[in-house]
Amino acid sequence: MSKRDYYDVLGVAKGASADEIKKGYRKKAKELHPDRNSDNPKAEEQFKEANEAHEILKDPEKKAAYDRYGHAAFEGGMGGGGGRPGGSQGDFSSAFSDVFDDLFGDFMGGGQRGGGGRNRAARGSDLRFNMRVSLEEAFNGLQKTINVPTAVNCTSCEGTGADGGAEPTNCPTCSGMGKVRAQQGFFTVERTCPTCSGMGQIIKNPCKSCSGQGRVEKERALSVNIPAGVETGTRIRLSGEGEAGMRGGPSGDLYIFIEVSKHELFEREGVNLFCNVPVSMASAALGGDIEVPTIDGGRSRVKIPAGSQSGRQMRLRSKGMPALRGGGTGDMFIELAVETPVNLTSRQKELLKEFEDLSEDNNPESKSFFSSVKSFWDGMKG
Repeated sequence: MSKRDYYDVLGVAKGASADEIKKGYRKKAKELHPDRNSDNPKAEEQFKEANEAHEILKDPEKKAAYDRYGHAAFEGGMGGGGGRPGGSQGDFSSAFSDVFDDLFGDFMGGGQRGGGGRNRAARGSDLRFNMRVSLEEAFNGLQKTINVPTAVNCTSCEGTGADGGAEPTNCPTCSGMGKVRAQQGFFTVERTCPTCSGMGQIIKNPCKSCSGQGRVEKERALSVNIPAGVETGTRIRLSGEGEAGMRGGPSGDLYIFIEVSKHELFEREGVNLFCNVPVSMASAALGGDIEVPTIDGGRSRVKIPAGSQSGRQMRLRSKGMPALRGGGTGDMFIELAVETPVNLTSRQKELLKEFEDLSEDNNPESKSFFSSVKSFWDGMKG
């Protein structure tokens, strides 16, 4: 049985370019792949036929021999390899790998393969900067300058990595693909090219300032706007302020993580503030007005009801923290802590004793209770 013309097998015209041959082959390979034609027993043979035609026509030397001598160029050892040029298991696996790339390349970056289509300028890494602010700064917001050590584009080579800004050339190991293939039985495994580290290109004369990286280490001063209402864990993103990309690639982003320092007076819960306020025993008993500090640096007057006890909580509306994304201001809650006097003078002790006696006279039940307690302890002592 005579072989079909290789150009007819791939559906391309004689004298077709390398790109046209490649496109024709991949179209046929996807149409004829056995996995897609389980009901067609001839599909595998047709698939191998297309693979064989591609193996010949994709090679410039074999293609020239075929154009001149036809199939006879590869019969009887004339082609240097003998036998069917595309009939080996390795070639079948290679064809399968090519089809796999076509089917799934969009998900795995395959659409960027080949000369000129691959994005060789790698994006720079994102950076993180931890910033600590006071509670007052978180309340007011602020503009702050920070120094960030990072990689910036090399000015000597303008980020290209080549001396004098020359263009890089395709890597000879991977032919600009950025990856190489290794045969492992039926399967073909792709790995990052060790020569160009996956870039697909190499630089013959690297820039002396950056050693071909296209970037150098430098500390940058950045002005950062911290909005009012930030709290611990707030993240601020500065687009394009991260590490510069390799060989002119786009820069990454800078993420600023906020930590609000603990305050000596106020405790924060969301937009609300809490504060313990000490009051004298007399003020708590008799009532009165006291002044309490607020986070904005001012003071607010608070009326203490007579007979207030320790732990009593009072609310000052809109004296808390501003909401980060709008929505008003929180409240401030003060909790009273009644102080017991110490280091009393003799006169103060006399007055307190008199107060105690008067309290017992005005409250017979309380006097009877304390008398019972005193009798109990006296009995224990006896």
